[in-house]
Amino acid sequence: MQPEAQTTAGTVRGTERDGVATFKGIPYAAPPFGDLRFAAPAPPAAWGGVRDCVAYGPTALKPPYPAPIDALLPEPSVPGEDVLNLNVWAPVGAAALPVLVWIHGGAFINGSGGVPQYDGAAFARDGVVTVTINYRLGVDGFLHFGDDGPANRGLLDQIAALEWVRDNIAAFGGDPARVTIAGESAGAMSVTSLLAMPRARGLFGRAVAQSGAGHFALTPGTASKVAAAVAERLGVPLTREAFAAVEPERLVEAQFAVSLQIQTTPDPALWGEITVNLMAFEPVIDGDVLPTLPVRAVEGGAAAGVDLLVGTNSDEFSLFLVPSGIVDLIDDNVLAMVLAGYGLPADALAAYRSAQPTATPGELMIAVASDWFFRLPALRLAEARAGGPGRTFVYEFAWPSPQFGGRLGACHAIEVPFVFDTLHAPGSPAISGDAAPQELATVMHRAWVDFVTTGDPGWPSYDLAARPVQVFGTLTSVVPDPGGEQRALWDGIRI
Repeated sequence: MQPEAQTTAGTVRGTERDGVATFKGIPYAAPPFGDLRFAAPAPPAAWGGVRDCVAYGPTALKPPYPAPIDALLPEPSVPGEDVLNLNVWAPVGAAALPVLVWIHGGAFINGSGGVPQYDGAAFARDGVVTVTINYRLGVDGFLHFGDDGPANRGLLDQIAALEWVRDNIAAFGGDPARVTIAGESAGAMSVTSLLAMPRARGLFGRAVAQSGAGHFALTPGTASKVAAAVAERLGVPLTREAFAAVEPERLVEAQFAVSLQIQTTPDPALWGEITVNLMAFEPVIDGDVLPTLPVRAVEGGAAAGVDLLVGTNSDEFSLFLVPSGIVDLIDDNVLAMVLAGYGLPADALAAYRSAQPTATPGELMIAVASDWFFRLPALRLAEARAGGPGRTFVYEFAWPSPQFGGRLGACHAIEVPFVFDTLHAPGSPAISGDAAPQELATVMHRAWVDFVTTGDPGWPSYDLAARPVQVFGTLTSVVPDPGGEQRALWDGIRI
């Protein structure tokens, strides 16, 4: 018999395999089209009878990943307007189990909860009810209309999904009082935004931020410039009504064109803070939905009682430089300009060279950019919480991929199938190869299960004296302050 569950909107029917019940494409909010275009999420309409939820639902409007990233990151696209949907995996007969809510990455313009690596069956097998969500992206989710509409609609969608979990997850065997939010890349930036958002209080008690922290968000002024550029390219006024009348495909095309313009001509006078991370669509510090930069909110005590697991990969930036071949175009002059732009001292390059004496300028660029964009923000987030009521645990994923002649290393996103124990899911070998170590996935997945279940992943919490970091690599162990010499170079530099 197929499993069924009663939600506030109606009964849903899923599938069952190996003792795990799976429900896909459950609407947690109404389709954001028609009168709801660019509005805050509204409750889904109720339905009669039993709704089959056996396939992933429609995905948010988005462009495909550009080559060569498209070959490395699977990107399912499902047509339809009911894009605000989620998926649930739960052990058959479960009751009051801890819950993991996964927020996908994709730079706030790509991704979906239906990525094969996010399959929650292994978490459900190990006693964790797992939820993956879709939320609005790009123009739909984050274009800033100023006074003409709600800001941060993508973040509001995430709140709506968490409210759905609060109100419905017990019917699937989950405990709404034991919710952990987690995400990678833009999903991790979403997690840290939720830590800072008053509307999210009480919706979760633990959080996991993988390769993303709370240092990047747009000011209203910069977000308004992006919105004006999109409106100009479309030839319409910057109003919700005018944008709602534009075909979705044209919106995505304009979104892509403006993003490309910023990436190819990153003029700070035009684009402000976007020029440092080249993400044109991201959360906006609007003073309401997102009151301030997330890391500053955390420094001020926001979500102080929430347990946090945060970390990064050793070679994050290689994903963006190695497959494209850009890594071999970087010379010492480019590297020096980048270090100066980051505000690093004159002796910083020597410190990075001492750690990698045979590295090319491009490989040193990977190390420096990985620190600036990913590792240092994660550590600053941990530092801001050290000694607080909520425990903070730090990890580093260091297993090097054999792909691209071994140059890909422990790149951005490589840890995801290890966390989900989905190394054999379609698309996983593109980054990790055909012989990724299952024993490492077993260890890492268990640490996440333990954190979601008990708040303790199995190593000491972070403090400013020992700075313990769990390193997941060829050898897995707790290392005090890995890369400490390079970390210290950034002291006093505001990231």
